[in-house]
Amino acid sequence: MKKLTVKDVELKGKRVFIRVDFNVPLENGRVTDDKRIVETIPTIKYVIEQGGKTILASHLGRPKGKAVDKFRLNPVAERLSELLDKPVRKLDDCIGDEVEKAVSEMKPGDVVLLENLRFHEQEEANDEHFAGALAKLADIYVNDAFGTAHRAHASTHGITKFVHTCVAGFLMGKEIEYFSRILNDPDRPFVTILGGAKVSDKIGAIHSLMDKADKFLVGGGMAYTFLRAMGHKIGNSLVETDKLNVALEAMDKAKRLRKGFVLPVDHVIGDKLSEDANIRVTDGIDIDDGWMGLDIGPKTIELFRRELTGAGTVVWNGPLGAFEMKPFAAGTRSIARFVADSGAVSVMGGGDTAAAMAEFGLAEKMSHVSTGGGASLEILEGKKLPGVEALSDR
Repeated sequence: MKKLTVKDVELKGKRVFIRVDFNVPLENGRVTDDKRIVETIPTIKYVIEQGGKTILASHLGRPKGKAVDKFRLNPVAERLSELLDKPVRKLDDCIGDEVEKAVSEMKPGDVVLLENLRFHEQEEANDEHFAGALAKLADIYVNDAFGTAHRAHASTHGITKFVHTCVAGFLMGKEIEYFSRILNDPDRPFVTILGGAKVSDKIGAIHSLMDKADKFLVGGGMAYTFLRAMGHKIGNSLVETDKLNVALEAMDKAKRLRKGFVLPVDHVIGDKLSEDANIRVTDGIDIDDGWMGLDIGPKTIELFRRELTGAGTVVWNGPLGAFEMKPFAAGTRSIARFVADSGAVSVMGGGDTAAAMAEFGLAEKMSHVSTGGGASLEILEGKKLPGVEALSDR
């Protein structure tokens, strides 16, 4: 980890501006899933214990540059206050005279939460004046929002031009540490599991990981584009017809580099994507017209287990079927259980992958479940994350 962390700097009496990712689901004015809030508690508590003044900033939803009541952060402040067991003052804006006054009145150990950053369109535009206004609140800048680290926004990138000391929080540090380890010094064999809907979403990661991983296990909707490219019948399954050549190129590259590239050999199919669909399991790879592949089949589950046996590192991005529906969850659940018990270093991408691990109660058994879907995918693609690059080097 070549970036400074919150542990490397003196915090006593300082205004510590922490960019967090409190983009959490709300219902009837309550937070329904507080995982993202819980993940940042160690950083916030550390700043409090060290006598810093904690100023928290986050976005929530997509208010498109306007103040929208349903995207206010009041319920988040309430939940955070419960988790910290101390009052969290929620401000009505994130910049301006009143905000600056409230921050100037803070005492060491106090916590304030700014209003939704995206109520200002300048946030996503990485506007310099807006970034400068945020920076007026900070002596030290901490980024603990890995989920937004792939975006160059005012609160993740622009602000760092105005604040001298910019460091990673504990959550950000953990994310960078795990991804650095698997990309630079993985325990072998290194197996990548890729699922989700589209080849186009994952092709960058496939090419980038070709030099690093030993084998690829491919499921989910994206598998049908590969199978179609190989000439198999895929019925009404999801397919990107404009990506057939891209799929063939990836498989050719794997063959050339002698990397395993394993696709499903059978499927759980339905006549529609629905809990009450008519469901069958195919004998082999081909799918008849009128049916769509919605999960990997039992033979594929066994095949994937064999391929995973003895793995040193497993990186997983994207579910292997429509796991949100019970009839199509078995593939993702079975392979997740196998990985959890395998003893491999297991790193799960965020987004749907993280949701699947939580759904099956297996998140705690994985080495690391990322809090950022897009950010984790961009790291696997070999891209640099603006929110990480902007932090101070050791």
